[in-house]
Amino acid sequence: QVQLVESGGGLVQAGGSLRLSCAASGIAASITTMHWFRQAPGKQRDLVATILSGGSTNYADSVKGRFTISRDNAKNALYLQMDSLKPEDTAVYYCSVYVYGTRYWGKGTLVTVSS
Repeated sequence: QVQLVESGGGLVQAGGSLRLSCAASGIAASITTMHWFRQAPGKQRDLVATILSGGSTNYADSVKGRFTISRDNAKNALYLQMDSLKPEDTAVYYCSVYVYGTRYWGKGTLVTVSS
């Protein structure tokens, strides 16, 4: 069974940094494309960053140059380093994978950026 558990969210001032973590079980993170999504209050869930099995990464334009997605294959973990945070980055952040014909989600971690 695939399980994803996010952590690392919290309250931070604009310009600050946070590092989100996602612990994965039931899959081999090293061979799986993994994603971070976010959902702000009253808005749709949007893709933030992707890391392919080969290590290539992609980012939404709104976070490019500020966020960095990475993985630790030994720990089966996914990370999102978020720097230069803005109030508009406030959202619940979700770790996600699409395997075995199904998209799996964690429960999310709340990031609040104060101005």
